Amino acid sequence: QVQLVESGGGLVQAGGSLRLSCAASGIIFSVNAMGWYRQAPGKQRELVASISAGGSTKYADSVKGRFTISRDNAKKMGYLQMNSLKTEDTAVYYCAAFRGFVYTDGDTPAHWGQGTQVTVSS
Repeated sequence: QVQLVESGGGLVQAGGSLRLSCAASGIIFSVNAMGWYRQAPGKQRELVASISAGGSTKYADSVKGRFTISRDNAKKMGYLQMNSLKTEDTAVYYCAAFRGFVYTDGDTPAHWGQGTQVTVSS
């Protein structure tokens, strides 16, 4: 059974930082691209960052230069370092694993985590 478990969310002031972690089990992980999505109240879930199994990264324009996605295949862990946080970054953040080695635009995750709340106060 595949499980993705996020941690590291919380309340932070604007300009602050948080690091989200995603622990994977039940999958090989090293052959799967992974990503971080977020969903704010009343908005659609959006992909903010993805990383291929080989380490190539992509970012949404809204987080480019502020967020960094990374992974440790040996530990089956994914990370999202979030710096210079803004109030508009407030959302539930979800870890996701894709079937393929690389994320391609429009791909749908094969597995989701349960989500972790990030709240940025002004």
